[in-house]
Amino acid sequence: PWGIGRWFLAIIGTASAVIAIRANRQLPQLWLEPIKQIINILENPREASTDLPEDRTHPELLRLTSAAARLVDTQREAGNSNIRIDEVLASMSEALFVTDLTGNIEYVNSAAEQLIGCASETLIGETIDDWISVGTDKPVAATAVARPFEAQLRLHDGSTLFISIVVSRIATETDEERLIFAAQNIDDRKKAEQRIRYLARTDSLTKIPNRMQFQHLLQQSIARAKRSKQYAALIYLDIDRFKDINDTFGHSAGDHALETFAERLLALLPEGTTPGRLAGDEFGVLVTGNSSQSEFEERLRSLANQILGTIGQPFEVREEEVFMTTSLGVAVYPRDGYNVIDLIRNADAALYEAKKAGGNCLEFYSHDMNVEAAERLMIKSRLRRAFEHDELRLHYQPKYGLKSGRIEGAEALIRWDQPDQGLLFPSDFIPLAEESNLIVQVGDWVLDKVCADYRRWQEKVPSPVRVSLNLSLRQLQQRRFLEKVRETFEAHQISPTCLELEITETTLMEDTDRTIRILDSLYGMGLHLAIDDFGTGYSSLSALQQFPISALKIDQSFVRDVAIDRDDASFVRTISQMGHSLGQEVVAEGVESEEQLAFLRAEQCDFAQGHLFGDPMTGEEFCEVLVSDNEGTGKYRTLFA
Repeated sequence: PWGIGRWFLAIIGTASAVIAIRANRQLPQLWLEPIKQIINILENPREASTDLPEDRTHPELLRLTSAAARLVDTQREAGNSNIRIDEVLASMSEALFVTDLTGNIEYVNSAAEQLIGCASETLIGETIDDWISVGTDKPVAATAVARPFEAQLRLHDGSTLFISIVVSRIATETDEERLIFAAQNIDDRKKAEQRIRYLARTDSLTKIPNRMQFQHLLQQSIARAKRSKQYAALIYLDIDRFKDINDTFGHSAGDHALETFAERLLALLPEGTTPGRLAGDEFGVLVTGNSSQSEFEERLRSLANQILGTIGQPFEVREEEVFMTTSLGVAVYPRDGYNVIDLIRNADAALYEAKKAGGNCLEFYSHDMNVEAAERLMIKSRLRRAFEHDELRLHYQPKYGLKSGRIEGAEALIRWDQPDQGLLFPSDFIPLAEESNLIVQVGDWVLDKVCADYRRWQEKVPSPVRVSLNLSLRQLQQRRFLEKVRETFEAHQISPTCLELEITETTLMEDTDRTIRILDSLYGMGLHLAIDDFGTGYSSLSALQQFPISALKIDQSFVRDVAIDRDDASFVRTISQMGHSLGQEVVAEGVESEEQLAFLRAEQCDFAQGHLFGDPMTGEEFCEVLVSDNEGTGKYRTLFA
């Protein structure tokens, strides 16, 4: 340290002065030996002994001797401290870079040397921006924040890898500030995320955007068309009599037909159009344009005729010619709809008319093709009265632990019991409730009903399993949401630890800062939090790490073919591994076969739910199942034998 150095120089100067005086004035002989000892201490501080004899005859000499001894002891302690600090820094797994405030590297530890692949001598003296990039023109040294962020590290061989880095400021003993960069290698995780993102957005068979991604692209196209006053059209395509190909030649021939269809579609589509696979043999094409409406429709007709001609060409299956035709329905923004749901619905209605006409033709949507718009208004009106007439029902789908083979949870699923139509599933009315504040009332009803059922279960089962229920964006946006949740738990005398809230990735990423605060409060209350339909959103695992999430639920669309589709299997396997590496439980939805169950158990997935374990049931029925499971007589124990 600088303070010790100054004392060191001062004492050396004092000793030199004493020696000079002795040389000039012939000091007494008895001073010679102590002065030699002091000089030895100062010149050899590591080896010299500091146990000096006291000379009470000359107090000044005694003071000088004591000062020299203290200096050496202090210097030794500082040296030992520095050695210990160096050992700690060298043993850390994080790569550490210490720079001045302008980014000049002054120190790196051994982990940094190993990560980059060169010795510290190569790194010291260069700037941190020579090795770390954050993807902007902003210098890395200017990003001195305590929260981790992602960057790219240049290696000595010229390649790069992804790192997670934290930048902190420290002050030295001389009050000069330094920056410490602590970096972790996350390259494997980033590559896994990219793989997950690709599998989540791309159809595994045809390698074109899947339904989720296509709808996302359609939404973006509508937004751009609205800003620039352009047109956007959805061409909905369906292969005519595709079932005949499957039944005659088998599913492999059906897959070959779908691949051929996609290849031909891609080959003829002009630049600026986007294809997507919407379902089994259903495809979509997104077209935009800034011409007049009549010119745009003529362009669509021309493109549709090209599609009909190209798709109609025969292809070979087992050395036999197979002819494949398609039907097309078209809906145009803004004439036929202002959003994704309306455009897809109306294009599908037009497609239905093309099918009715015999197939292999094109139909544009017209308002008299369906009456769904009126029906939507009727459903909204009826949903408002459903609360008054007690028409809503709550069913529970058991969640089985794949290691224990026992019920370890349940998901609450809402149903609407309409007197004239029977039970309606959430997909039939929840999207309409989302369009208005009815979803808030629905969410409050579900939470209250779950707590009431749970309280009744406790009378027969000492510790019922944790129940999960969905949480919508509209609910999170309420001002008194947290207070209402607390009040509901208190009213039913239920512990928040008994419940789990499921949130979609889209909901999480909306107003992130506010969402984090609310979820932290819910987590602090004892509620468990899970990401629902994981894989269908657009967030990264790095982004999700900032939320207090304890479980990932893999969407059933990826579980459906997991036993026969390598891409789906790879997707589920990757999510399971990544979730466990982040300390999160992994739940598979939509399990319907023993083959799927066997795969999930082999991949060490934690929980599974689906029709393999029976249909969702009422609260009373679920309580009976819980009692049987606790007694060891559960109906589905044999599946885990």
